[in-house]
Amino acid sequence: MVGLGKGAGGELNRDSKRTLGGLAVISGSVTGRLIVSSEPLSFWGGYDFNNGKIIDRQHQLSGQVVKDRILVIPGTKGSSTTTAVLLEAVLRGTAPLAIVTLGVDSFLSLALVVAGEMYGKSIPLISLGSEDFISLESDQEVCLEEDGTIILCGSG
Repeated sequence: MVGLGKGAGGELNRDSKRTLGGLAVISGSVTGRLIVSSEPLSFWGGYDFNNGKIIDRQHQLSGQVVKDRILVIPGTKGSSTTTAVLLEAVLRGTAPLAIVTLGVDSFLSLALVVAGEMYGKSIPLISLGSEDFISLESDQEVCLEEDGTIILCGSG
């Protein structure tokens, strides 16, 4: 992308769409709507891999289905069993379209590397810095590119 200007929360590309330069921890390209939380998530006991729903009653996304959405969370919390739960969600097709985190999360990274090796399928995992991370809002439509670039296409 050719940058036309730089400001808080990314650059503008030729089409006047804001872009964010993320790190592709697990590369992939996908377009979808964001569902954003400022709280870390424990997939163990917090995510139902049968339907892609957040089931942690204390989490700000409680009751929300994140399957077919791009999940934005700072990272995971709690048990390393997060890896097993996300791995099962990828296998069943109930994982989010992609996950965007604040920094690199080792539990999510491990789950998605293993999913790619064991099942031949995975989802993109993008790491952002704090300024770009806090600029994201639920229901924004974004395009994630292979290199970790996030293009904000619009809002809900």
